[in-house]
Amino acid sequence: MARSEVTDKKPATDELPSKPPRMALSIPEFSEAAGFSPSMYYKMKRQGQTPREMKVGTRTLISMEAAPEWFAERQADTASAKMKAKPVPPVPPAVRPPARPVPSKSKPARRATRRAEEANA
Repeated sequence: MARSEVTDKKPATDELPSKPPRMALSIPEFSEAAGFSPSMYYKMKRQGQTPREMKVGTRTLISMEAAPEWFAERQADTASAKMKAKPVPPVPPAVRPPARPVPSKSKPARRATRRAEEANA
């Protein structure tokens, strides 16, 4: 079959080479697909809450099988956390703090009284 560059004919759509299916996602690709930033992914990784990873050379990838499993685990964790949540106890009515005793005299009045007592003594 002649090449399209030579014959100036475009190949039919069935003749176009197809890309092989994706088998894994990089961390930025996975983060974008999941709807959060790569930095959030690494924060979750420190907490042990990320999908299984695999190393290919120097790249860290997440397989297409691990991603849906991880999403299912997250959904199950969320559902179980909602069921385990304890009911919030009712808030007691506001209790008024005890009133502070009112001093009988102000500071300057007490000083004057003390000075007068010292002078008389």
